[in-house]
Amino acid sequence: MTSKEKADLIVGYADELKAERIETLSVRDKTSITDYFVVCTGNSDTHMNAIAEKVREKMSEHKVKPLRSDQSGGGWVLHDYGDVVFHVMREEKRQFYDLETLWGSIQADPNLLE
Repeated sequence: MTSKEKADLIVGYADELKAERIETLSVRDKTSITDYFVVCTGNSDTHMNAIAEKVREKMSEHKVKPLRSDQSGGGWVLHDYGDVVFHVMREEKRQFYDLETLWGSIQADPNLLE
């Protein structure tokens, strides 16, 4: 499965649980750690955890399991699938860290361009 296919599946599963403001950020030309970030918002900790668990469960059906996960609370859940990192955030955390603007402002690394 390609990283794009993996990101698209994650988006679809998050959408099924009514995740809000789902964004896919291509960062493959900016960092060597991953190809995509999928970022979405949950409206409560319960909603965030339900989204994250549904994505983990459905991706496992495709034999794709996170390399690392952080569900320690604090308004942010993260599943690292290697080439795709999935972030579920409360709105206040999402606004504070603003991953979309941060990664959008980083210039492409010429060493990573294909």
